[in-house]
Amino acid sequence: MSIWIFFKLLGSLALLMFGMKGMSEALQKMAGPQLRHVLGAMTTNRFTGMLTGMLVTASVQSSTATTVMTVSFVNAGLLTLAQAISVIMGANIGTTLTAWIMSAGMSFDISIVSYIGFFLGIILIYMKKHRYVGDFLFGLGLLLLGLTTLRLTGNEMDLGHNETVLNFFASFDPKSFLTTLVFLLLGGVLTFCVQSSAAVMAITMILCSSGALPIYQGIALVMGENIGTTVTSNLAALSANTQARRAALAHMFFNVFGVIWILFVFRPFVDMVCGWVGYDVNMMKDAVSSEAFLANASKLTFVLAAFHTTFNVANTMILIWFIPQIERFVCWVIKPKKVDEEEDFRLHFITAGFMKTPELSVLEAQKEIRSFSDRMQRMFGMVTELLTLSSSESAKKKGGSETEFNKLYSRIEKYEGISDNMELEIAKYLDTVSDAHLSDDTKAKIRAMLREISELESIGDACFNMARTINRKYNGKQDHFTERQYEHIHQMMGLTDQSLTEMNRLMGGRKETYDVNRTFNIENEINNYRNQLKAQNIADINNHEYTYAVGTIYMDLINECEKLGDYVVNVVEARMGIR
Repeated sequence: MSIWIFFKLLGSLALLMFGMKGMSEALQKMAGPQLRHVLGAMTTNRFTGMLTGMLVTASVQSSTATTVMTVSFVNAGLLTLAQAISVIMGANIGTTLTAWIMSAGMSFDISIVSYIGFFLGIILIYMKKHRYVGDFLFGLGLLLLGLTTLRLTGNEMDLGHNETVLNFFASFDPKSFLTTLVFLLLGGVLTFCVQSSAAVMAITMILCSSGALPIYQGIALVMGENIGTTVTSNLAALSANTQARRAALAHMFFNVFGVIWILFVFRPFVDMVCGWVGYDVNMMKDAVSSEAFLANASKLTFVLAAFHTTFNVANTMILIWFIPQIERFVCWVIKPKKVDEEEDFRLHFITAGFMKTPELSVLEAQKEIRSFSDRMQRMFGMVTELLTLSSSESAKKKGGSETEFNKLYSRIEKYEGISDNMELEIAKYLDTVSDAHLSDDTKAKIRAMLREISELESIGDACFNMARTINRKYNGKQDHFTERQYEHIHQMMGLTDQSLTEMNRLMGGRKETYDVNRTFNIENEINNYRNQLKAQNIADINNHEYTYAVGTIYMDLINECEKLGDYVVNVVEARMGIR
């Protein structure tokens, strides 16, 4: 094989992989939000979950995209792990559509379709309004062109008459169980190395259709591809959260179990599929004419596609009845990490390795921001508790109370560090996602999210400033606040907490159903109350109700609450797309 043909082979594989990637991403841009809603609404039981996974994966041509969406719903509490497993089973069936597209591309001259796709695609891309359809057609064109080039390269290589290749495959005993295991392992390793089961499937189709690779070894390679692709997702999920790792393990268990039972009925099962397609497994090259042998061999691409689909459908039909047991198994193997929340600086939903679909990565980032928002309200609750601890007249006399105060202050300090880390990590992630080709809606969402995390971090800063003010007063020699001052501060903090609650209601729900006027009304109340207390504070100091130093600390807390309210309004405006 000349170096020229070798590079043609590599280049056509690259075209195929890039075309699939472009096609999948364009489909996600066109249908991402709708597919997410379908996935959340249609998984009422294991069968609808399986059908949903199959349809969504067939639509976006990416089982990874379906798995990512599914895991994000599990993390959000919208799906149970059992429902997620049924969706992943369906995704395994949906992804076999790729094999049928490839078998058609390998069997017929479809280059004219790819050129039409390029022509229409470029027109739609420049029309802007329908550019995602254009991106899809361009991706499809590249995919079909890659398949056509692969087919032509395979013919040029003439592997059916290459003595070296034929002798290599002939050195394996086709009836040996060990040979099946060797090719099974080879398929898994190749898929893991090239990170694309589609590329390995294409190579398998070339080898089989040229007559170089016997069907049983080719099928063994396909089974190995099924395992190899799950090894990749499991390694990617190592840095992910518990549910993502469980979903990846369930995917691997599904495929490994399928391969194990199919090995017991390997030859009868393959012969059955060959019979459906009309391929003669007993035809020998020496017994018939070269044309008849190659005509029979040309059906092998459809045999591989049919086996891939039949295998996954049969495996799903067996395992769909054992989803609760699979769930218990993966939960037993992967236990949640016992990490103190205060010490946990890891993000819960975002994982750089597991997110391979930019459009869907935004959904994960949104979940992380929601978690960030909840955490900031908990931090504010701690500040309120700190003020209560500091208000006791005998607080300093009681060692226990002082220890409790210092412990709570340290906790707030730690939360401030966490808020800084969360802002940086989410911003870094969104920056990575924004490098991909995204829809305009998604770009706008990313801009809004960057504003949200900046304002949420400011809320953390405001909470810590209040805690430091309370700590300074607690450890200083200033007089205590009067009962009326404590009452005013608690009332202001109550209003601030209301605004945080409204913000979190928006972050956790759908913005279409949210009435933004509630937030603005609370903000007006906070501003009016701050102005009222400011005027009253000056009068109280003049009347010697308390010292100027106590009045300054008092107003520092009131002003910090008012600032915090402003940050909340900024978060709400960013989420609602205002300004």
